[in-house]
Amino acid sequence: MNRFSFKRLITMILARVVGSLVSTDKHLCYQSKTILLVRPINPDGSFAGSVQVAVDSVGAGKDDCVLVASEGRAATEILQFDRRMPLRSIILAIVDRIDHPLAATPNTDNR
Repeated sequence: MNRFSFKRLITMILARVVGSLVSTDKHLCYQSKTILLVRPINPDGSFAGSVQVAVDSVGAGKDDCVLVASEGRAATEILQFDRRMPLRSIILAIVDRIDHPLAATPNTDNR
């Protein structure tokens, strides 16, 4: 099987919104978009990685637990661009509850 026959998988991560990013001079694909800083988390709410930049598509805010697609094709399709853009991560959902033995309540201060 050659390397081009594999389908690309969309990487989904749980993350916590830790801040926002403001830019007055930016690429066209970021115009009129809210850009947030997110940090991956484990189901128990502990941080699991480094801060990343993500475009918000659902109205998330600071400290929200969110679901992030961190693969550019998902962002391109959701934002309905007609060609590939320099945009990798997009927030797809605000998480209300995680059903897992180690899970904390997603949108509380149990961090």
